Amino acid sequence: MASKPGPLTRWPWHDMGNYKYALVAPWAAYSTYRFAAAKARGEEGDLLSFFVLPTLLFRLLYTQLWISVSRHQTARSKHRIVSKSLDFEQVDRERNWDDQIILTALLFYVVNSVAPMTQGLPWWNPKGMVLTVLLHLGPVEFLYYWFHRALHHHYLYSRYHSHHHASIVTEPVTSVIHPFAEEAVYFGLFAIPLLSTMATGMASVAVANGYLVYIDFMNYLGHCNFELVPKLLFDLFPPLKYLMYTPSFHSLHHTQFRTNYSLFVPFYDYVYGTMDKSSDDLYERTLHGREEAPDVVHLTHLTAPGSLLHLRLGFASLASAPLDSRPPLALAWALAMVERPLAALASLLGRTAFRCEANRMGKLSTETWVVPRYTSEYTSKKDGHAVSRVVERAVADAEASGAAVLTLGLLNQGYELNRNGELYVIRKPGLKTKIVDGTSLAVAAVLHMVPRGARDVLLLGKECKVVSVLAQALCERDIQIRVVDADLHEALGQQISPELRGRLALSCSYSSKVWLVGDGLTAREQEKATPGTHFVPYSQFPVTAGGDARADCVYHSTPALVAPESYENLHACENWLPRRVMSAWRAAGIVHALERWPGHECGDAVTGVDKAWRAALAHGFRPYDAAAVRHAANGAAKPGQARADAN
Repeated sequence: MASKPGPLTRWPWHDMGNYKYALVAPWAAYSTYRFAAAKARGEEGDLLSFFVLPTLLFRLLYTQLWISVSRHQTARSKHRIVSKSLDFEQVDRERNWDDQIILTALLFYVVNSVAPMTQGLPWWNPKGMVLTVLLHLGPVEFLYYWFHRALHHHYLYSRYHSHHHASIVTEPVTSVIHPFAEEAVYFGLFAIPLLSTMATGMASVAVANGYLVYIDFMNYLGHCNFELVPKLLFDLFPPLKYLMYTPSFHSLHHTQFRTNYSLFVPFYDYVYGTMDKSSDDLYERTLHGREEAPDVVHLTHLTAPGSLLHLRLGFASLASAPLDSRPPLALAWALAMVERPLAALASLLGRTAFRCEANRMGKLSTETWVVPRYTSEYTSKKDGHAVSRVVERAVADAEASGAAVLTLGLLNQGYELNRNGELYVIRKPGLKTKIVDGTSLAVAAVLHMVPRGARDVLLLGKECKVVSVLAQALCERDIQIRVVDADLHEALGQQISPELRGRLALSCSYSSKVWLVGDGLTAREQEKATPGTHFVPYSQFPVTAGGDARADCVYHSTPALVAPESYENLHACENWLPRRVMSAWRAAGIVHALERWPGHECGDAVTGVDKAWRAALAHGFRPYDAAAVRHAANGAAKPGQARADAN
């Protein structure tokens, strides 16, 4: 909201949420019926009314495409204009970007129903296009310029326009984030060409809808935060600099505030002396760009077709919330409808990992790369070899980009896939990029979630590197480990130090109050737990994926840490983790780079549990435990405190 919200700031349907689309439904149904009925009688249907719904859907899709392209480009950073941090607050503030699209549709329906001159329009009329261009360059741009300058007067700015300018780092949809009253004035300005062409009999369906798409294009272009307008256009036609702005031109308005007021045509800024003198220089610099090499690359992958929409490059509102394994019914239906197209898209992209996110912590630059393969493909023998090649190619790309550290997230570090990353070091002994599987910090995070005072734990799952290091660390802390699987017991007995093996016991009892669990914990196994049992996962996947959670037990998060405030540009959630929380494996790579540790942490190599934990805390990372957060929110005592010896 604006700093001092004025009258008509809130949109009329603000409290309706996504049910606001119900306002359009009756109009759309009626216009479609009327058009079909006219065609059945052999008459010409009302094209303008009929095309409102298709245009609305196209504009929604078109906007999402701009969001995805812009976020992909700003993650690459070469032509990024403003490199400051974008946060969750801005994502929430700009969540209602579709309000203006709905308002346009409703106004088209209403005007069409009350004004006979808008009915029966032809598909195309070239005179209407010429008149629209002239009216936009003249009255629309002129009136907008002075209205925009008025909005920067402290009275109107504090009540309305400050809401828009709260976004210093702009995204395409920043362009349409305004209080209702301000947006209504803009609609009045944009109606000048539309109503004029209708009043003069020059209107057409193509020009009316094309004008809307033009406004969208120019709005999103000016706020996309990366430069893409080729200099060749201005070289071939120099006067174009007065008729068309660029993303860098308008970005100066969001950073300097008192310059570059024009809508899309900079002519009036030149005339009235409000053009920022650094406009041309900024355009040249950002168009040329500079490639910024990442210091740390975190390599993750898709989990299910719906997770593609949850990425930062997907739906911003979904990406800013934890990935829900059981989304709302309406969203589940929508995901089911697009599951095959998303799977096909992932397959098309599946030859190499793509950049999804770029962050900064002080002078350290980090990026998240996504392998476009699903969890099912990692666990499939048929697809395993293809996945391995994509991951290995990503490792080579990370080294070529100059990354000092690459962390292997989710299943990218599986023993069957690459021996916990060791395979890449074996194949290329001179690998400069340090491969980090994050075992030490992940184990430290698990130890933090073990409730204070626990003297024994039940260890479930399959033998793996994390289990081995975790078992050793538990024994060193004088905690009894009970194992119900004979094979796991035998494997751990060979790996734990001889003097500590007495703390490892093969048991058939499930009575322990603390269960340390890996992937695949079933609902039947959970039923064996006694009330009050703590389920603490050491895996990268949540415990409850195998069945419904028990209300009488405590479920802890996957090993994770809260990112420090100095970690910038974090505005998307990592899978199922909440805001500003990252997996211990991802944090491990950042800590590894900050500490400049010389070796790899892959294969059998381990940084050290206590060493990794102390370093993470020293750099501002904070422990995270979902169970503790839930209990604190409910006013109850925390189920587990950080163990003193883990700190």
